[in-house]
Amino acid sequence: MPEEPLEKRAVAFYDGQNLFHHARAAFAHYHPNYDPVKLFDRICHQQGWKPSGVRFYTGVPAAERDAFWHGFWSRKLLALRRGGVLVVHRTLKYQTVETYDRNGQQVRIEVGQEKGVDVRLALDVVRLALANQLDVAVIFSQDQDFAEVPEEIREIARTQGRWIKVASAFPSGADASAYRGIDKTDWIRIDKALYDSCLDHRDYRPKGIPASK
Repeated sequence: MPEEPLEKRAVAFYDGQNLFHHARAAFAHYHPNYDPVKLFDRICHQQGWKPSGVRFYTGVPAAERDAFWHGFWSRKLLALRRGGVLVVHRTLKYQTVETYDRNGQQVRIEVGQEKGVDVRLALDVVRLALANQLDVAVIFSQDQDFAEVPEEIREIARTQGRWIKVASAFPSGADASAYRGIDKTDWIRIDKALYDSCLDHRDYRPKGIPASK
């Protein structure tokens, strides 16, 4: 059994859109107003880990598709980079899907998809583990597409004879839209008090452009 390190280097991997949508359901925050660095620092303090990097991944709509959210994310991502966060973003791709409206009528709508974002995040977790750049990987997401990541990390830990942990952090509360973290990871529940204590009070919403839903 590998010896558990006294100082555990933790790196955050934010699935930006996943955290936003679950926080909106759980805590009624209607734009991505969390501060990734502050939230991660608070969790590391609670867990006794050394914060050793924050990485943020998200899809961003093209300006001609959605001027409001393009403007919001452009401003927020720039601020994150200036604050030392490594940012990875991709332009959203759109697919037409069939669904039903409130009257039960079948309609066709376009849905934005984050092509390549989840794959990049997963690859980076594995890459940093292989390079011995972390002891704890904290994935801020409830997306079960990441469930194979902890299996790969355990194999890396076995072959390198190291102690490595994978955790998933997610909003938790009575109104939460999902109650599980990523399978095969340690779950870190973020309650409303913790989330609200880690808000980014800068307003990145573009002025004069109506907000899209």
